[in-house]
Amino acid sequence: MRDHRRGDHGPHPDVWTGRATNRFQWLLALVGAACLALGVELAVDSAWSSGVAPLAMSVVGCIAAGLLVLFGTLAFVHVALKVDKETLEVRCGHIGLPRRRIPLSHVAGAEFAPHVTPRHWGGWGYRWRPEKGTAVVVRRGEGIVLRLWDGHTFTITIDNAESAVRVIRDRLHPPTPGTA
Repeated sequence: MRDHRRGDHGPHPDVWTGRATNRFQWLLALVGAACLALGVELAVDSAWSSGVAPLAMSVVGCIAAGLLVLFGTLAFVHVALKVDKETLEVRCGHIGLPRRRIPLSHVAGAEFAPHVTPRHWGGWGYRWRPEKGTAVVVRRGEGIVLRLWDGHTFTITIDNAESAVRVIRDRLHPPTPGTA
């Protein structure tokens, strides 16, 4: 079987997979872990002499902020795209959530987007903007824009996006018998 991730222009495999990773997110996850550790440290080693309420608020605040940052960033360290003969599936992070599954019958077209940036979408993650549609943005760079039959768009940052667009387009318009 040919390696479909290296831009091979030959026949497409039954399942095309790709991904994009943002290593910077690991630094943000470390900040979240540090906030979490600070909350635990305050709870365990504090003298509690300044009052229970302020200390409890500090502990809860540090732990809550740490968990939100830690899990929020780990969910978007990478995005994985899988295209089979009938569906396109997007999974985020290590546990695959959030996940979106789009039947190819709902896709009107696919375009290569050479410059997707978190700034245009309001940051990293699973994003929605009324004027632009929905996106999964884990880093700046190339991606794909799906035009759906309901008029919405769905943008995904993915490595080797041109190959993904070719595969999707070929699956939207399969060759007619006798022309292949």
